Amino acid sequence: MILLAVYCVLIVVGSLVGGWLPSVVRLTHTRMQLMISFVGGLMLGIGFFHLLPHAILQSNVEDAMTLAVFGILAMFFLIRAFHVHHHGPLELPDASGTVVADSYRHQLQTTETSGHAHHDHDHDHDHGGHHHHHEVNRLSWMGIASGLALHTLIDGIALGASVRADAAQPGALSLLGFGTFLAVALHKPLDALAITSLMTAAGWSSRSRNLVNAAFAVMCPLGAVLFLIGLDSFNGPQQEIVASAMAFAAGVFICISLGDLLPEMEFHSHNRVPLTITLLTGIVLAWVITYAGH
Repeated sequence: MILLAVYCVLIVVGSLVGGWLPSVVRLTHTRMQLMISFVGGLMLGIGFFHLLPHAILQSNVEDAMTLAVFGILAMFFLIRAFHVHHHGPLELPDASGTVVADSYRHQLQTTETSGHAHHDHDHDHDHGGHHHHHEVNRLSWMGIASGLALHTLIDGIALGASVRADAAQPGALSLLGFGTFLAVALHKPLDALAITSLMTAAGWSSRSRNLVNAAFAVMCPLGAVLFLIGLDSFNGPQQEIVASAMAFAAGVFICISLGDLLPEMEFHSHNRVPLTITLLTGIVLAWVITYAGH
């Protein structure tokens, strides 16, 4: 419980910092994509190297793989329903009043001054020459926030299950809990950034953004605590529940990772080499954490 409390505090701090970033730092499009690639690679590695193998060891291959598929589908439908994985720089209104991502501004200005469209997939994901302006109203952030809150509760369950799995191996140097913590802790600032960026673009006050940011930050610890409370109140074999939670979380992590990674690799050819390097760095880090715990 002490270890979990430390993890939760660090995750809350990281999430709060991510939500505050639009107010203090001007994030560039390239930096955002590099962060996403690194965290995506780390989550991919944690899912395959950590969560899924431990779930198989504590249950069986068939059940673990089935629950992993359910995790992938659950996250896929969550993304489709709430568009929860919109990671990008702060969105601001252009001269005409249309709210567009800051990373689009240079491309739009180029179009206006040169008189022709700049069909550049590296910056605006422009398909067929049609610019995708991201119009934002006062409530645009609520759908993403709702989806991300559910997603973060699942992250909390994964963290609680990972720490409990560690506790079941006294005397062993297991870093499973740390690997899951690191993946969640590095991903939460990006999620919080997506929410507060949309709120900023929609004209919400700093106080409102801070309240929403704080509420979102505690969702992961809430998921972890609720999972452990429910687990401790269960009289049956707890190991099977922990294994099931880890297998489901592995599917969620894999879906998140590929959902973030594949579009970036497809549409950002000018950054393909650094994106690939940061992706591989995240995967290698997950692998190191795995084998350091053996």
